Amino acid sequence: MWILFAFGSAFFAGITAILAKCGIRKTDSNVAAAIRTVVVLLFSWLMVFLAGSQAQISAIDRRTWLFLVLSGLATGASWLCYFRALQLGDINKVVPIDKSSVILTILFAFLFLGEKVSLAKTAGIVLLAMGTFLMIEKKNGDMGKQAEGSSWLFYAVGSAVFASLTSILGKVGISGVESNLGTAIRTVVVLCMAWLMVFVTGKKSAVKEISKRELGFICLSGVATGASWLCYYRALQGGLASVVVPVDKLSIVVTVAFSYFVLKERLSKKAVMGLFFIVAGTFIMLIP
Repeated sequence: MWILFAFGSAFFAGITAILAKCGIRKTDSNVAAAIRTVVVLLFSWLMVFLAGSQAQISAIDRRTWLFLVLSGLATGASWLCYFRALQLGDINKVVPIDKSSVILTILFAFLFLGEKVSLAKTAGIVLLAMGTFLMIEKKNGDMGKQAEGSSWLFYAVGSAVFASLTSILGKVGISGVESNLGTAIRTVVVLCMAWLMVFVTGKKSAVKEISKRELGFICLSGVATGASWLCYYRALQGGLASVVVPVDKLSIVVTVAFSYFVLKERLSKKAVMGLFFIVAGTFIMLIP
């Protein structure tokens, strides 16, 4: 059953990226991330009360609290980097780098969780790395303009690194707590971190300047994120992190498809080949 939750997470995560991109055309990325977190928080705690798991809060031990908080901090950092990267670059370039976090996750799962790395997973990692490289196209032109226009890459890489840490810390943190409750607790941490960034960067006045259209997309992105999280952590609770994470990364297919039809972002033959390698590598990782 957990594999179905993993695919559900991939679908909703794919939609999230498109909705987020539509919501940050003029809105500051930190402000958008903070507002989206409010929606996710409401969504996640609603699921806690529907599942009746709120009574388990008092039973959570200190070690679980620690890893839930650390996972929340990593998630917040990943979100802030991801939103900034989406605002500066094309989805078809940002998302592949973000999804490459699976490579680090498998490595961390091997080092810290003792999960084995099979020959199939090794082959999958190679294909993922090749696919990501092919999808990051370099544009010809002035070197100065290239450097300025590639600042999204720094944030995209940061998003991937923090996302991989989120997966490992989340896996440890939810081992002794119901998945919906664990997600809701982590979201509180993310909310505090996101709004702290808004105030630190002096962007609180920008909240009132958001258009209704972009606010709508940001809120819808939050709903999709909440659904993706709930599926993702339910899958992590029942399955291996080294399998759940690759399936979740298939959201790139959903994202690329929507970006092509909705945002009119085109893929070159090189990028299409890269996408094929990423998908092929992901499926190979599912081989026992």
